[in-house]
Amino acid sequence: TNPSNQPVVFTVQLSAANEIPAAAAADANGTGTATITFSVPRDASGNVTGPGTWNVQANVSGVTSNSIILSHIHTGASGVRGNVYVDTLLTAANAIPLNNGAGVVNFTGVPISQEQAQTVMNNPAGHYFNMHTPASPAGAVRGQLVRQ
Repeated sequence: TNPSNQPVVFTVQLSAANEIPAAAAADANGTGTATITFSVPRDASGNVTGPGTWNVQANVSGVTSNSIILSHIHTGASGVRGNVYVDTLLTAANAIPLNNGAGVVNFTGVPISQEQAQTVMNNPAGHYFNMHTPASPAGAVRGQLVRQ
């Protein structure tokens, strides 16, 4: 199988306990999982050769907020707060509703640049995915990326 045709998959274990600064008390029991898939063109060596898209399928529970208002991949090792690196394009205006603090959050076909994809693939542990709620605008649940 030519690796250049295969998606690049990462998993994330989400927890409010991983947030820096700490998630709001209302979201302190938040947990979840996420699968992130990059669909980007790659050469025979697996190097990214152009822009593509990324998808997220996440399950979250234990937050008391009624929606997810932002979600991103950030640059930053475990325990370090970092800047947004790849955005899902979610905003509070198109927030994803939760049911009793739980739900499935999906993003499909979100643009990602060649540089963004290669940088994350080169150092998944140096990047984290998180989701923000109205109660925890700096982040409610977070986890480092692990390449599968």
